[in-house]
Amino acid sequence: MEERAKRLLANIEQAITRLNVVDDEQTLLKLRESAAAPDFWQDNIRAQTVMKRQAKLEQRIIPWRELEHNARDTYDLIVLNDKSLADDLLQQIEGLEKRFDELKSRLKLSGPYDDRDAILGLYAGAGGTDAQDWAQMLLRMYVRWAENNDYVVRTIEESAGDEAGIKSATIEISGDFAFGKLKGEHGVHRLVRLSPFNSDNLRQTSFAKVEVLPKIDAPEDIVIDDKELKIDVYRSGGKGGQSVNTTDSAVRVTHLPTGITVAIQNERSQLQNKETAMTILRSRLAQLQLEQHAEQIGQLKGPNQSAEWGSQIRSYVLHPYKQVKDLRTKYETSDTESVLDGSLNPFIEAYLEQTLGDDKGQIDKT
Repeated sequence: MEERAKRLLANIEQAITRLNVVDDEQTLLKLRESAAAPDFWQDNIRAQTVMKRQAKLEQRIIPWRELEHNARDTYDLIVLNDKSLADDLLQQIEGLEKRFDELKSRLKLSGPYDDRDAILGLYAGAGGTDAQDWAQMLLRMYVRWAENNDYVVRTIEESAGDEAGIKSATIEISGDFAFGKLKGEHGVHRLVRLSPFNSDNLRQTSFAKVEVLPKIDAPEDIVIDDKELKIDVYRSGGKGGQSVNTTDSAVRVTHLPTGITVAIQNERSQLQNKETAMTILRSRLAQLQLEQHAEQIGQLKGPNQSAEWGSQIRSYVLHPYKQVKDLRTKYETSDTESVLDGSLNPFIEAYLEQTLGDDKGQIDKT
C-alpha cells in the first residue's frame, strides 16, 4: 500500500509539472494584486477580463493542489504504519486515484492557451463557388458544435460569396477550454461531392481553410511594438446603417514583420474596430508562436499555408461513398450528416489523445 500511495503522489506531481501549475500560480498572484488596486474598477472592461482570467486559473490550480495535499497526507499516514487505519487509508487511496483519473483528462488541455476562448476564421480556398459554399457549411458545423456543447458564439466578420456561401467569416466561441478543444481543427478541410453549382452535376473537390486562434485580449500577454504596426483607417462598406457607411470607422492593422493584416469594420466606432483588430492580431501572433516554437514575437515568420491540394488535415467525402476521415489521427466515420451537423467531439478527442501521446502518468494499481 505504501508503494501504491508513493506512485500516486509521484503521478500527481508529474501532472502538476506538466500543467505548469507553478507558473499559473505566479500569474494568479499578479492578477490578485492587480484586482486589489484602488483604481481597478475604473476600467470596467479590463477589470472583467482580469476577474474572468483569475477565475479560470483558480479552477485550473485549486483541484490539483488539493489532490496533492490529500495524497501527501495519506502517504505520510501510511509511512507511520498505523495498522488500525489500514482500511480507511486504502479507501482514501482508491478515492484519490479516482479523483486523479477525473482530473487527468485535463492533461490533454495543458497548452499555454488551452483555457482561452477561441477565435475561428474560415476562408474559402480552391474550388470557386463550391469552395465558398463549403466554407459556409463548415461555419454552420462549428456553430452547431458550439451550441450543442453550451458555448457562446459571436460573429465578428462575414463576407458573402459571389453566388453562394461565404468568402470568409470570423467568429468568437466562448466557454471552458474552447481553444484547447478546437485547436485540432486548425488547417485545410477538403470536400468531395457532386456539385450543385454546375449543370452536369459533376464531382467537385473543394477546399476551405479553418484558422483557430486563442483569444488574446490582454495586451501584456502578447507585447507588440507600435513601430511594427501600420494602421489604416477607411470608410466602412456594406450593411450597418448610415453612421457605419459614411464615417471612416473601419480599421486595418498590419504587422510589418510577418505581413499579417487584420481588417475590421463591423463595430460602430473606430476605437471598437481597432480593439477588435488588435485582439485578433495578438491571437494570430500567439498561434504563430505556438506553431513556430518561437520564444519572441520578433522571431516569427509570416504564415504560408494555403487552402489547396496536399495541405489538408481532414477529408469529407459525400460521393461516391460517405466518409469523414482525419488524416492525422486516422479517425473516420461514415455518418457524414452528423459530423456536418456539429458532431465533432470524437474527432476532437482523437486529436487530443494523439497529442497527449504515451505520457499519461498512468497509475499502477497492483
